[in-house]
Amino acid sequence: MNPVSLIFLALAMSTDAFAAAIGKGSSLHKPRLTEALRTGLIFGVIEAITPVIGWFIGQAATRWVESWDHWIAFTLLVALGLHMIYNGLKHEEAEEEKPGQHSFFILAVTAVATSIDALAVGVGLAFVDVNIWVAAAAIGLATMTMVTLGVMLGRVLGTVVGKRAEIVGGVVLMIVGATILYEHLSA
Repeated sequence: MNPVSLIFLALAMSTDAFAAAIGKGSSLHKPRLTEALRTGLIFGVIEAITPVIGWFIGQAATRWVESWDHWIAFTLLVALGLHMIYNGLKHEEAEEEKPGQHSFFILAVTAVATSIDALAVGVGLAFVDVNIWVAAAAIGLATMTMVTLGVMLGRVLGTVVGKRAEIVGGVVLMIVGATILYEHLSA
């Protein structure tokens, strides 16, 4: 995977966490930078761990699917991209009651929920030539940065930007999947 694709992948993986962080930030009264950094760190670490877990799962299956691994990566990334676009487009039926403070447990559960797609991406990355440690670090750093910014921007921007960020992230994932397929088929 080339460095540009890796950067786009890391940014795409962080968009759903960014959307969640905007919601978390909007529920706090004047969130401080320390709360934003704490939230970013929790999300970033979890988002960095999940693709590694997925990669190990994918590595276990590699010997059985080597001839069509690029199609698996493409299909997973496109499916995840479509799912993110769907989530970004669907309308919320009821406004959730937001907590006054964010406990570690609530932040960790939210981070795990937003990193399930990173687990699936990790499975897909097992089938392409990528250093999973570099990819996981890039995803974690991008997520930490985006979540920290999301919390700080949350009170001002609200959930509208968060939904659009998820749509953009879905489109980027689909482009990364198409790039992987193109690079493999043209080689």
